[in-house]
Amino acid sequence: MSGPSLRQLHAHHAIHEGALSGAVTKTEEVEDLLRAKEYEVAHQAADHLLEYWETRIISHADAEEEGFYQEMIDQKPELKQTVADLTRDHDILRIIAADIKILLAEEGLSYEVMKQFHALLVVNAIHSRDEERLLLQEPSI
Repeated sequence: MSGPSLRQLHAHHAIHEGALSGAVTKTEEVEDLLRAKEYEVAHQAADHLLEYWETRIISHADAEEEGFYQEMIDQKPELKQTVADLTRDHDILRIIAADIKILLAEEGLSYEVMKQFHALLVVNAIHSRDEERLLLQEPSI
């Protein structure tokens, strides 16, 4: 069973907004360090940014899949495909994060790594918006 904050729109939205805001700030910090030619520190910041994605955002996705999504299907079986689509979004986040980890290890911090960090931001923003709309908002009358 998931915690009550996952089932309440305002609380769930706050979780999403806080996590995304942190990811944006940390991404900007990496970019600022690159512009300042602080390459070693920028690489460390990128490692921390990836860890943030894994421990804050992807772990939130894991928690949703472990209880919240099944609760939604149990309440409304017609949401089964919607939940499958939202789970695919989580999988995409995991794939991009894994690709970043490989790129950082093999090539270091590069333009491609930064593109992938930006892809995480975009996918996550769209996913969160859709999840809130499809699972938590009351239908309009």
